[in-house]
Amino acid sequence: MAIYLKRGDNAEAFDRAKVEATVSAMLEDIRVNREDAVLKYARDLDKWNNPQIRISDDRIRQVEAMLPETWKDDVAYAITQVQDFARAQKATMEELEIELRPGVVLGHKHIPVTSVGCYTPGGKYPLVAGAFMTVGTASVAGVENIIGCAPPRDADGMYPQTLYTMKAAGGHAFYSLGGAQALAAMAYGCFDMPECDIICGPGNPFVAAAKRQLFGVCGIDLPAGPTEVLIIADGTIDAALVATDLLGQAEHGPDTPVWLIVLDEAFGRAVIAEVEKQLVTLPTREIAAVAWKNNGEVVVASDREEACDLSDAYAAEHLELLTGEDDWYFDRLKNYGSLFIGEESTVAYGDKGVGTNHTLPTGRAARFTGGLWVGKFLKTCTYQRLTPEASRHIAPIMSRIAEGEGMLAHALTADVRYTRFAPKNETES
Repeated sequence: MAIYLKRGDNAEAFDRAKVEATVSAMLEDIRVNREDAVLKYARDLDKWNNPQIRISDDRIRQVEAMLPETWKDDVAYAITQVQDFARAQKATMEELEIELRPGVVLGHKHIPVTSVGCYTPGGKYPLVAGAFMTVGTASVAGVENIIGCAPPRDADGMYPQTLYTMKAAGGHAFYSLGGAQALAAMAYGCFDMPECDIICGPGNPFVAAAKRQLFGVCGIDLPAGPTEVLIIADGTIDAALVATDLLGQAEHGPDTPVWLIVLDEAFGRAVIAEVEKQLVTLPTREIAAVAWKNNGEVVVASDREEACDLSDAYAAEHLELLTGEDDWYFDRLKNYGSLFIGEESTVAYGDKGVGTNHTLPTGRAARFTGGLWVGKFLKTCTYQRLTPEASRHIAPIMSRIAEGEGMLAHALTADVRYTRFAPKNETES
């Protein structure tokens, strides 16, 4: 039986009903009034009074010239990692064509969506890495139109590092536009944007609500909520490292869940003590301390099997294995967004560009989906091709199924082919 040494209240840091209602009204306003409504929200919410939303080529060149070469080299490394991994994933997606019966050829092919809108948040932290996770992966998929949006930071618009990264990762057009209004503008094709087939990227509760409500108008990457980390630790890795990795995620925000599963109560208490010790000097302690107080959980599992069951129930966005039996856990665990195996790895590597995508399922969505990957921007479309003989053979079967459903017009489309493709001697007789 699991024992909790610490529980979080898991309370949302916002009024969900109010957020949903506010976003619903904004989206309808933008759907009807388009650019005028977008500019109004840009002025009111982001203090952006410039009607010029699209970023000029001159500004892009200016940013490219002003940023340090070392920083650009680091971004190039991370983009290469993410895109090389995406290319390797894409290579596993083989197209298919098979003749299941004589003359019945069935297949599928992978077709990139035409337009993708990529959002990179710019609030508490300008999450620059998000730009190459979305833009860079869409580029590898072969998307023709990749739009990048991020909130204006000052009178010059989008955070320069974000703009540079979007361009370097393969984006085509960029807009200083934040929040729900950015998502709506991309979905509805405001200004000179195309109507985006998919909108993607993380953001605050208003952005998350906009994505949920716009699903159907366009596709989305996946539902998003506060980022999460869960660590399974059996005491073979020191408590100080475990605490450091918990706090590494806690700085995201006061509503960030940080969870720990241990197999020994004494070790669990040692980690709790180490977290409190490290919080004293942590540069972002004002945020991390609230996340730990309100959403930190430490649970003692009776054995490793129960530890896995607990982890799968949490279905965490990020899951770290800091055990002496990482391979055993790797074979057993089922529900997680991305897995970080061993003390040599950490969530920050995945977040900032080791190569796997950091756009991952939260809120237990890892029970039914993985994270963003190149396949999200590719439609797997089926096709069929039949010979006349095969069509005649299959026609009566399909006709009888249609008749059994009462769909007589469907049955007729099969019946006419049975006659049309009859052998000459049969039709003549």
